[in-house]
Amino acid sequence: MSSILVVMGSNSVADMIQASSKVHFSGFHVNGHVNGLEQKAVSKETISASGEIQRQPFVIGVAGGAASGKTTVCDMIIQQLHDQRLVLINQDSFYHSLTEEELARVHEYNFDHPDAFDTDHLLSCMEKLRQGEAVDIPKYDCKTYKSSVFRRVNPTDVIILEGILLFHDPRVRRLMNMKIFVCTDSDVRLERRIRRDTVENGRDIGTVLDQYSKFVKPAFDDFILPTKKYADIIIPRGGNNHVAVDLIVQHICTKLGQHDLCKIYPNLYVIHSTFQIRGMHTLIRDAQTTKHDFVFYSDRLIRLVVEHGLGHLPFTEKQVITPTGCVYSGVDFCKRLCGVSVIRSGESMENALRACCKGIKIGKILIHREGDNGQQLIYEKLPNDISERHVLLLDPILGTGNSAVEAINLLISKGVPEGNIVFLNLISAPQGVHVVCEKFPRIKIVTSEIDNGLNEEFRVIPGMGEFGDRYFGTDDD
Repeated sequence: MSSILVVMGSNSVADMIQASSKVHFSGFHVNGHVNGLEQKAVSKETISASGEIQRQPFVIGVAGGAASGKTTVCDMIIQQLHDQRLVLINQDSFYHSLTEEELARVHEYNFDHPDAFDTDHLLSCMEKLRQGEAVDIPKYDCKTYKSSVFRRVNPTDVIILEGILLFHDPRVRRLMNMKIFVCTDSDVRLERRIRRDTVENGRDIGTVLDQYSKFVKPAFDDFILPTKKYADIIIPRGGNNHVAVDLIVQHICTKLGQHDLCKIYPNLYVIHSTFQIRGMHTLIRDAQTTKHDFVFYSDRLIRLVVEHGLGHLPFTEKQVITPTGCVYSGVDFCKRLCGVSVIRSGESMENALRACCKGIKIGKILIHREGDNGQQLIYEKLPNDISERHVLLLDPILGTGNSAVEAINLLISKGVPEGNIVFLNLISAPQGVHVVCEKFPRIKIVTSEIDNGLNEEFRVIPGMGEFGDRYFGTDDD
């Protein structure tokens, strides 16, 4: 078997790599093929009772025979996804507790049969996690054959399910965004099982071999191996296949950094989330955060958004001579550029833009906002040659999208090509994204997070309140 992973339901490994390609700083990106693996990862959102859109966790299923290296693969994935909220749930935790009669004949009990697992309990726990609820996962004791204690698992961004028969039940398969089958030679698996059961579980080798021939191997042939056909990815040699694991992690990172709306609108870009970015969002969204801290962390986030937005401008190749006398082949920045802020919240983003672009011209637009109708233009002052420039439109909140549509219409009426506009904001509501992207498919929207939606007062939720009041210190508090 080749050392490269096999992708099921895809044309080739190159397709997977191509689909995983991220946006380059120039704004150029490669469109991935929407095939088997891609389709299952789309539209993983649900609507809560309050009408809010809830982002679903990315669920990875890792199956394969006993001692095939599933745990090693999971550990390698977890190690490389260190900046994501992640939890590992083992199918072994959901073994049925044995009755007294079954305990008396435990050596005749088949732990590798689908009926040995409480799949309904697993599904119940997964449903709660997908709904944003914490759950208690049982801990199965392999010596007493009972579940006596539990561990608390909170909602998270990534859930890794690991177990020999994960792909057997179609209800469990439907939960997964990615299904991985770890394929290892049967002799290697037997050697590992003997070592594990004799050293870790204190069983004698005769019992281990008897159980293997009586239950483990037949169950693998009858129940586990047939589920290999459901896998999106097959990893030969398990944890020893670093190339395969690296490709899988690359694909997962791409999916985690890509909001579902990005799959609908290729002109929408959400900057990659890290614990630093999430921490800053936590602070500026906290109603108890002081004005000083709100401004400080908002400025940090705005700077990141501005830098990311600048990366979507055109560039020209340029060579320079370094102080060592060597030639460095690089790029030259876009020269014809200006900013336009939507008064007054957008003015909070001007300092970050000036810090990144020395001497940049910045225009102003004032639009009357009331309820869901923000379409009355009050004031505008723009550079005379704006039609010849690329424009960075600045507004920290994209809510209904009506004000943004009015601002973009004004820019287009001044002769600015739609494709020359990059709209920068901190948070966006899905409703506003739909409005802007459908009306102006050639502009680019760059944001740091997409929120759940709008409330009855057309405010972004969970949001961060009135951004301008909190930033400039004019709120009532």
